Amino acid sequence: MEQPVENHKITFLDGAMGTMLQKSGLKLGERPELLCLTHPETVENIHRMYLDAGSEIIYANTFGANAHKLDGTGHSVEEVVSAAVRTAKRACAGRAARVALDVGPIGELLEPAGTLAFEEAYALFREMLVAGERAGADLVVFETMTDLYEVKAGVLAAKEHTALPVFVTMTFEPNHRTFTGCCVASMAAVLEGLGVDALGINCSLGPDEIFPIAKQLSECTNLPLIIKANAGLPDPETGLYDISPADFASQMVQYAALGLRYVGGCCGTTPDYIREIRAALEGKGTAAPAIVRKTVVCSPTQAVTVDGVRVIGERINPTGKKRFQQALREGDLDYILSQGVQQAEAGAHILDVNVGLPGVDEPEMMRRVVKSLQGVVDLPLQIDSSNPDAIEAGLRAYSGRAIVNSVNGEPEVLDRILPIVKKYGACVVGLALDAGGIPETAEARFAIAERILQAALAHGIPRENVFIDCLTLTVSAQQAGALETLKALRMVRDRLGLHTVLGVSNISFGLPNRQLINHSFLTLAMAHGLDLPILNPNLDAMMDAVSAFNVLYNVDRDSEAYIARFAEAPAAAPQPTGTGAGGMDIGYAVAKGLKEDARRLTRELLKEHDELTIINTMLIPALDRVGDRFEKGEIFLPQLINAAGASCEAFDVIKDSILQKGAPSVSKGKIIVATVKGDIHDIGKNIVKVILENYGYQVIDLGRDVPVQAVVDAAVQQDVHLVGLSALMTTTLPSMAETIAALHGSGHPCTVFVGGAVLTPEYAAEIGADYYAKDAKQSVDIAKKVLG
Repeated sequence: MEQPVENHKITFLDGAMGTMLQKSGLKLGERPELLCLTHPETVENIHRMYLDAGSEIIYANTFGANAHKLDGTGHSVEEVVSAAVRTAKRACAGRAARVALDVGPIGELLEPAGTLAFEEAYALFREMLVAGERAGADLVVFETMTDLYEVKAGVLAAKEHTALPVFVTMTFEPNHRTFTGCCVASMAAVLEGLGVDALGINCSLGPDEIFPIAKQLSECTNLPLIIKANAGLPDPETGLYDISPADFASQMVQYAALGLRYVGGCCGTTPDYIREIRAALEGKGTAAPAIVRKTVVCSPTQAVTVDGVRVIGERINPTGKKRFQQALREGDLDYILSQGVQQAEAGAHILDVNVGLPGVDEPEMMRRVVKSLQGVVDLPLQIDSSNPDAIEAGLRAYSGRAIVNSVNGEPEVLDRILPIVKKYGACVVGLALDAGGIPETAEARFAIAERILQAALAHGIPRENVFIDCLTLTVSAQQAGALETLKALRMVRDRLGLHTVLGVSNISFGLPNRQLINHSFLTLAMAHGLDLPILNPNLDAMMDAVSAFNVLYNVDRDSEAYIARFAEAPAAAPQPTGTGAGGMDIGYAVAKGLKEDARRLTRELLKEHDELTIINTMLIPALDRVGDRFEKGEIFLPQLINAAGASCEAFDVIKDSILQKGAPSVSKGKIIVATVKGDIHDIGKNIVKVILENYGYQVIDLGRDVPVQAVVDAAVQQDVHLVGLSALMTTTLPSMAETIAALHGSGHPCTVFVGGAVLTPEYAAEIGADYYAKDAKQSVDIAKKVLG
């Protein structure tokens, strides 16, 4: 029976700053962070109210004080952050309270889904963090985060440039995923690996709705749990939230069983909420159940638990592959990405990435390949290199928890690579060899494995993140070596309790019918404890062996996966529309986000089809299929945007073709998009723009914080008959209503669709909108209805 861990005291945080500023007279469009310069007494008073209510950590008014969001205000990050932290410090004078530097999202999507480079995001965060520490902040909290890659940039900036403790809270939807598709298990694995001090959930939902998500999080990590829930949902008309302080506190009591350590409130909460929470929870020790440590590798959207055989795809590797070597030398990323896509479709669980080749800048190529791969596949990656710079480049560019392949038993290798593995929270493969080469006996290989494990533990790498490769020798040359490898696998599994890795295909070099040797050895190896075979998943015999093993070892209960694999013989694939050289389909290239292939295929298609035929019968249906998968939750925002990017490449080729012919440009119609007056949030609007453009619409983006008359003037002057308006805050919904009324009252025939986190279909109709779009895909559906 699991025993609870020791009881811990709950620390009380503050509630919403924005809610209190609005109550204090914050004007529409006024930047909250600038009040620390213009009206510091207002902000200081709010801090004091929270402290009087029982807050022990207050968040400085710095949520949006990054250089991107402050651009155009005339104030620097240093100026705003310093003023905000000093204001919070003054409020804490004479009290045993701490000040957190509050860091929110930058406001731009990172590559490959967006245009903001990882190192640019890192620099923006670093500027805030250094200023905050210099001003006297006691810790940093990254909150309301939805993109794990963005969080990683912030955490690394904090770790590399400050000594501040780091807290992180992300924002989840009811489906247990963030806006960008990040799952709870991936959040826990990555942030725990990066060494954050506490993590949790804030915003978006109320306490009861967050609870099952928090429960899942508490089962993934022993780190202290932070919860800052919303006061329910806001009424779009009044802006008031629907959970009272007493009810909010009552709902928070259940969190004590999860090991709650830090609690406060987010949108809609006030000092009254903190007072009630403290009354309900003060003096209650919290004890979370002890968790069973698991081995997890992950991308942001998919966490793979190594609790059985997990196949590592071997094809992203130049060894013995002339075409792959050519792709590396020419920078042909689409060929490399296609190897990843094909292995993912064949059932690989993890992808090995090796780009080492003489004449190729391995660190830079590793960075490029890793960054691009995570835009087209959602499998975890294994960074395969002996070059420390290449390993670090890959780990830094990756937004999940990767495996590093590899280290060996040489002390200098361990000392060079293990600190990098620890810094990025990765797993590591240890090769059972040292300066003397590969030992002949299982016992000697086991002894090296023990040394590798002890070195990893000494560097702070958890035991469950250490894998051992017992090494495969070519059986045609060293026949007895196969038995020694199998014996070593069992020893490592039974005596050390570690997972094992093995490159299976090495066994058969020099023999006829290599496939028979390979899958026979694979079956024997799995029976002896191999759980991470490195193989070609596109060879059916190898994957069939894994499938059969899982049945025979009672892993595949009721043989469900096996039956599903073999229930029907694969039918001959229908000839896809728009197939080019190599058999790739334009729809496939779009769906997988293969940009160069999309361009190439479009050029080939233009030899046989006119531009409109390609758009209407190939590109648009391909985007529709991607959109349907997004709606069903089969893919997530990064994949949707990447598909749109590939489609954009195809459209560019078509536009060039039309231009060369002197024909009029292809456009399905013009659409205006804008974030309404007073609202500076535009990520959602920007995503809508990208998707609409890739359906062939001309999108006129008026930006954010757009005055009512500017929207009307643009619609009239440019003769636009469809306008999309976005708002994220309840306080800017009146601006939206005013803009809709002005458009309808202008006499210009115009249809208006609206979207944003605080909107509902009912309220959209109430303020006069013609349509409500819950996401970018619905915006396209509306455009099709209105413009065709």
